[in-house]
Amino acid sequence: MKILEELISGLNTDASVKDIRQGLFHTAVLTRNCGLAATLPRDALRQEHGSVKDSGLLLTKSASELVLMAHSQSILEAAIGMAAINSLMQIDEDNCLNINARDIIAEEGRAKRVAIVGHFPFIPKLRGIVKELWVIEKNPGEGDLTEDQAAEIIPQADVVAITGTAFTNHTVELLLQLCSRKAYVVILGDTSPLSPVLFDYGVNAISGTRVIDSELALRCVGEGATYRQIKGIQQLTMLKQANR
Repeated sequence: MKILEELISGLNTDASVKDIRQGLFHTAVLTRNCGLAATLPRDALRQEHGSVKDSGLLLTKSASELVLMAHSQSILEAAIGMAAINSLMQIDEDNCLNINARDIIAEEGRAKRVAIVGHFPFIPKLRGIVKELWVIEKNPGEGDLTEDQAAEIIPQADVVAITGTAFTNHTVELLLQLCSRKAYVVILGDTSPLSPVLFDYGVNAISGTRVIDSELALRCVGEGATYRQIKGIQQLTMLKQANR
């Protein structure tokens, strides 16, 4: 994917690989900093050859080798690659706000049509705020639309929120291409790279995660924590500047 190539080309990969944890729900990689990504266990279990090829040897690899795993067709390997990318990302905190994606989607989507790719816990709170809400989910629950319906629904939306795991399953570029040029687009979740590169692809806001206590976050991930259970992290949102 071109967007992945641009993200990787902008990284300083001159850093040692210190730790890798792949829990049931999340993956963490420690290089210069600690980076996170969602593990996507249900998707991984569906893959015939979705295991981590060099499991047990990953700490012998360079940071450059790890980030290239983001291109892998194995969901588990791609999650390690995305976590490695996030561990090397130099975040411009001066251009970030301590607000979460739910509040941005609620503000931008008030009385408008909103499409969300990925079923997030805050979705019920949006139903009384937005005019129309579509939830597109790879593993659909009650009321969700299937991923096959994305091409029909997303172009109609005034606000589109896309899970960062679209990087892991390599659908992010297609989903962004489906968005109307007038749509307000948000990328959210701990897999989301806090990089201005995304703004060149029509994204308006990136809601990601910065790890502020690597040891604590690594322990939580390794012990099977869900995102809400991971400690030692901070939610940050980077907004597109008017001159971009």
